[in-house]
Amino acid sequence: MANNNQHGKPMDGLLVVALEQAVAAPFCTSRLADAGARVIKIERPEGDFARGYDKAVFGESSYFVWINRGKESLALDLHDPDARAHIYELLAKADIFIQNLAPGAANRMGFGSEILRTRYPRLITCDISGYGTSGPLHELKAYDLLVQAESGLVAVSGAPGPWGRIGVSICDITAGMNALIGIQQALLQRERTGVGSRVEVSLFDSAADLMAVPYLQARYGSGAPERVGLKHPSIAPYGAFTCSDGRDIVLSIQNEREWSQFCNSFLKQATLATDARFNSNANRVLNRLDLDSLIQQIFSQLTYADAIERLNLGQTAFGSINSVSDLIAHPQLRTRSMTIGGQTAEVPAPPYIVEWEDKTFKSIPDIGINALSDRH
Repeated sequence: MANNNQHGKPMDGLLVVALEQAVAAPFCTSRLADAGARVIKIERPEGDFARGYDKAVFGESSYFVWINRGKESLALDLHDPDARAHIYELLAKADIFIQNLAPGAANRMGFGSEILRTRYPRLITCDISGYGTSGPLHELKAYDLLVQAESGLVAVSGAPGPWGRIGVSICDITAGMNALIGIQQALLQRERTGVGSRVEVSLFDSAADLMAVPYLQARYGSGAPERVGLKHPSIAPYGAFTCSDGRDIVLSIQNEREWSQFCNSFLKQATLATDARFNSNANRVLNRLDLDSLIQQIFSQLTYADAIERLNLGQTAFGSINSVSDLIAHPQLRTRSMTIGGQTAEVPAPPYIVEWEDKTFKSIPDIGINALSDRH
């Protein structure tokens, strides 16, 4: 969708100053930049260390390309008083300040939220940390995998056997999303009151929120779910089955209507819907081994194409187990083009479609080089 909105973008005119690195804060500010905000990214002279994670995209880091589009880079040595004075000058004009430095670093350099909001009453500040600003672990360094482990996410993910990480930076991403939500709410509050406010987000709190169902099950129910791979700990049938040609398909049955329809249209065994072992979700979970064995027998008789056709006819929810290469070629994938080092890269589009979005993503900045110099 082209940007045909005559009213511009919702964040037009807003200035964001970001003392950011890695993923969580840059994720948040990339979305603010997409929405029209001017984002000045303060980097150390050697640059955000995420620039060096890999060189996958025409020599640039895939992480940096993903979440630093459309920003300006200002390279400063924050130990230099003149550099800090320059940031204060920017903050005098800024609407939003966001930082995700190491625990206590922003405060030590004079950029703590209390100080800034006293000095600039309309400023919205956002602090992203590993474990918050209080509690016994608040000074502990935190990276995504460490928080996956600490929060219990690892304990409920994957299959039995050796521990495994979730394959993307889920805690960083969720913290960035939560920061964006908090900042947007703070902007609405400032419209009402004329005064800025502070937003605090931690990776641990973000992960704990994702863990709400296992937490409630463990605290008030019969216990936390086990690691069951592609199965669902509370719903059956729900999981992967292998076709006669070796392709795997994941299916999901969510209610009794879907179960009855699946028995009729896919299994061709209508009586299974009322079989005492399978006539409720609770019974199907208790008898999952028998249930999965019956279903696998049918899949083993069908090619992938035949199974897909039968599932579609019965309106059964399913998904193919795709590789990343399959995602690249997926007919449902939306992308945006982006110029990187004079070449064009295709990047997954934002997960929302809005009237003010651009056809292409803006480029990433070089270290200390303003990518949007025409705005000075």
